[in-house]
Amino acid sequence: MIITYNINDLSATAKKVLEQMHSKTLLLYGDMGSGKTTLVKALVSELGGEKEASSPTFSIVNEYKVENDKVYHFDMYRIEDETEALDIGIEEYLYSNHYNFIEWPENIKSLLPQDADSIYLSINQNGSRSLKLDHSLNLTL
Repeated sequence: MIITYNINDLSATAKKVLEQMHSKTLLLYGDMGSGKTTLVKALVSELGGEKEASSPTFSIVNEYKVENDKVYHFDMYRIEDETEALDIGIEEYLYSNHYNFIEWPENIKSLLPQDADSIYLSINQNGSRSLKLDHSLNLTL
């Protein structure tokens, strides 16, 4: 599934993504500034999040309560070695049966569940964004 959207379409885009996901783990690929965190904010909101999501760049993981569930939002940008992810208990999060939204998943490639959904975000020349949702690892657009 490929979706092209603007900031005004973000809520509807998040809803479509959630409807199409096959697992509760979503891997977000894209360049810096492509809208990964902005999309996560919309996903958390669409799931009924109690507070607005923010980037976990320095904390590595943020937790959000959503309607009847939890979301763990990871930013693996600063992870230099998969051991760092293991040290924070990444495996417990990934197999907790809660939502896991992971930015920069390529930094923990061998730890990712095989059934994860992947999104690749790109910025279009007119400033809109395109995303491709795939149900396998190692997505390329």
